[in-house]
Amino acid sequence: MKSQTLAQPIDGAVAPVSSASKPSFGSLVRRPETGSLIGLIAVFTFFSIFGGANFLTAGGAASWLNVAAELGIIALPVGLLMIAGHLDLSVGSVIPASSMTIAIVSGYYQLPIAVGIVAALCLGVAVGYLNGVLVIRTKVPSFVVTLATLFAVAGLTLGLSVILAGSTSVALKSGPVAKFLLGHFVAGKFQVTIFWWIAFVLMIGFILSFSRYGNWILALGGDQVSARNAGIPTERLTISLFVGSGLCAAFVGLCQAILYNSAQVAAGQSFIFNSIIAVVIGGVLLTGGYGSVVGIVLGTLTFSVVNQGIFYTGFDANWASLIIGVLLLAAVLMNNTFRTMALNYAPRSKKGTR
Repeated sequence: MKSQTLAQPIDGAVAPVSSASKPSFGSLVRRPETGSLIGLIAVFTFFSIFGGANFLTAGGAASWLNVAAELGIIALPVGLLMIAGHLDLSVGSVIPASSMTIAIVSGYYQLPIAVGIVAALCLGVAVGYLNGVLVIRTKVPSFVVTLATLFAVAGLTLGLSVILAGSTSVALKSGPVAKFLLGHFVAGKFQVTIFWWIAFVLMIGFILSFSRYGNWILALGGDQVSARNAGIPTERLTISLFVGSGLCAAFVGLCQAILYNSAQVAAGQSFIFNSIIAVVIGGVLLTGGYGSVVGIVLGTLTFSVVNQGIFYTGFDANWASLIIGVLLLAAVLMNNTFRTMALNYAPRSKKGTR
């Protein structure tokens, strides 16, 4: 997928290399996903050597692809939010909330599975819309707002589950169609969510790389005031990004409930920081205005390979956290380096066109 090119770069935003420019080693190095590609090659090579033959088998690939698929579906909208200069921590509570919603609606109350799916997705949209409106209206940083909704949604999920179903765990028996589309293993190993992840990547990649909407997101992350002055509907854009984040988190939650035939209130917390880590490894800056869908995908794969690859080595699994921590620090340092190179490149490129 090609990079974004802002027709009118906003102050602070990095206008990636134009797809129309001649390809060169320099332009390749300046791309947002270059650091994440180097990281993925490094960790994959490492675990291919030390992980033994099982790491390269279909079963080994399935172990980290299954993790990457669920994490990737959440990391994509979270990455868009970070490019726009915001964070969303509430995904950690939306996942179990949507799982419990479909389980209670279609499992406990025996309503059609389609009703449960719609209810779970509507829950994600509602939480995302609430996050967006609160960030816009209160001007409170999105980190604080979504941290508050994280705990609020978790509390509501626990309390309402006990009141409505009398338990914190509810069984769910979905029909064959829902099971086939949303919650089964292909060839007995690969979760069907891998194919959904690919679909999400293509859709969001198109939006960010080939639509005006993608330009707006980059401009919003570069400088919100300049973006508003340029005529971009920043408030509507911010709310829509939070809605997308909530919707994708709810989708993962309902897929988990259908796959495992049950739902629990204590699930999904690991997705909060894992999604942010994957996005940062993928080259997206925490300060916004810089990043790509390809980088987010590579970052998600890198995180998943490290997370699962450690179990194929003879190392203590506790070292996985150390590797992820070092990888995160290295990713941030490389991102800053590549961003500086991109910023320094822009004036020379502009000068050369005069």
